[in-house]
Amino acid sequence: MDPRAKTEIIVQGISASPGIAYGQIFVYIQSDVEVPSYLVDGEKRIDEVARFDRALVATRQQITKIKNEVEKNIGPEEALIFDAHLMVLEDQALIGETIREFESSGRNIETCFNQASGRYIKAFSEIDDAYLRERAGDIRDVAQRVLQNLLGQAENALSRLAEKRIVVANDLSPSDSASVDRSAALALVTDSGSKTSHAVIVARSMKVPAVVGVRNLTKRVKNGDWALVDGYDGIVILNPSESTLFRYGKIQEQKKSFETRLLEANRQPAVTLDGVAVQLMANIEKVEEVAQVKNYFAEGVGLYRTEYLFLNASRIPTEQEQFLAYKAVVEQLAPQPVIIRTLDLGGDKPMAGNADLFPKENNPFMGFRAIRFCLEHQDIFKDQLRAILMASAHGKVRIMYPMISGSEELVRANAVLAECKAELKQRGVAFDEAIPVGAMIEIPSAAMTADLLAKDCAFFSVGTNDLIQYLLAIDRVNDRIAHLYEPTHPAVIRTLKHIVDEAHREQVPVGVCGEMAGDPVFAPLLLGLGIDSLSMAPAWVPSVKYVVRAMKMADARALAAEALTMSSPKEIYARCDAFYRARVKVD
Repeated sequence: MDPRAKTEIIVQGISASPGIAYGQIFVYIQSDVEVPSYLVDGEKRIDEVARFDRALVATRQQITKIKNEVEKNIGPEEALIFDAHLMVLEDQALIGETIREFESSGRNIETCFNQASGRYIKAFSEIDDAYLRERAGDIRDVAQRVLQNLLGQAENALSRLAEKRIVVANDLSPSDSASVDRSAALALVTDSGSKTSHAVIVARSMKVPAVVGVRNLTKRVKNGDWALVDGYDGIVILNPSESTLFRYGKIQEQKKSFETRLLEANRQPAVTLDGVAVQLMANIEKVEEVAQVKNYFAEGVGLYRTEYLFLNASRIPTEQEQFLAYKAVVEQLAPQPVIIRTLDLGGDKPMAGNADLFPKENNPFMGFRAIRFCLEHQDIFKDQLRAILMASAHGKVRIMYPMISGSEELVRANAVLAECKAELKQRGVAFDEAIPVGAMIEIPSAAMTADLLAKDCAFFSVGTNDLIQYLLAIDRVNDRIAHLYEPTHPAVIRTLKHIVDEAHREQVPVGVCGEMAGDPVFAPLLLGLGIDSLSMAPAWVPSVKYVVRAMKMADARALAAEALTMSSPKEIYARCDAFYRARVKVD
């Protein structure tokens, strides 16, 4: 059917991978494996466990094959996705829990594994951090493969695409994404997911446009429908008109030209037109991301989220294991700085298999987490602090405590750090005795007492994600009130200014490592407020650096002064957007 015969419909989602694509839709419907449940005869229990072992081996072989194909066809960094899958198969806590369930219930191994893996998936799905929450997909993907092998079912794949199509799905597992025929997928669109999902990672590596969070699109379209996918603005246009297609053809040419300019400018220093240098750093979760830090010319790491080491492990990592991970990052980036944030575990980030450490809470955002957890479990905290200190002998390291609410917590944390330094001295282990120590400012009480905290800190890093959430009493992952989460709310702008003024009075530099730092529309406002450095996902460095090089710091300060007099979040945003557009011309 001619797409022009139907009404054009515009659907808004979340931009995930840049680019524009036009073509027919292929709706990919996934279904969970149906797991039968029955009692196993006593004499067959040994065979049942052996069947489980064979399924694990078969799954390992399948994932290794996929990993090798991804490494060959897409790249080694993208293939690292499947290392996490292989780690799930080696997780002795998950395997042991399955066997214990089998021994106690006597039910078939599929049922026991499905229940054990389901508990792990639930634990990760409830984590607040978007990147870590997506790791539930790793466990779900592996669990489905194991169950398919136990039941003798064929694996579910997208390799059957015969023609070029826009793939629309509720969600795409890493295995699904990797099995997509690169020559046949025009774009990827999912009902759910986020910018950190594996489908997005694969889409970016394939240079395929992607839009996620397009709710219920799978129920609104059918195979063969025509659509245009705008991966820049997160838009899907069903049945686009001729005028829309013509307009997007022009936009595509302009966007490609602009992206080329971004990458060219990114090789230059981040210096404003009036000669002010700005430090742009990167946020990372794991060692493998160091390559991105270098590729995008970030000036070190402003936030190393260390909980990744814990959440992807079946047990608490040892001091030595942590040291090797931190050392690898520090050595590769030396002499650039690496700010290592201590554990932000607990509350909404429990460790699967360690439920005894993380009691269930009604309000995990304000619960037993981060520095509160570390000060309660000082054995775990000390292992990490000693590991960080040892890594400081191999490069430029800074320590940062998360979720500090006031001076007392900071003093207690520093006292534990002093004990760790003394212990390493006794062991004759080298470390930077003058290692800088800072605090994340993400709780209103910390913001209001910034003058007190600054007396015991070498630096501040503002976590805008949580600070905005706490200031505005907005659960940022609650769909019903997400529209109230406004970074340009006057309370946010005034609080940021207060933090900067109090810190600078004590000659303490202030960085921002939340999502605001990586948004080129907000970057001039933050810098104008006096923020000294910005840390973001590595891929956002070119966009922020481009606007920095296109503006004067004097103008950014005038923008901030004007914003501080405004009362409407929308008015402030509009002013920031106008400032950005006046200096960064895409067309």
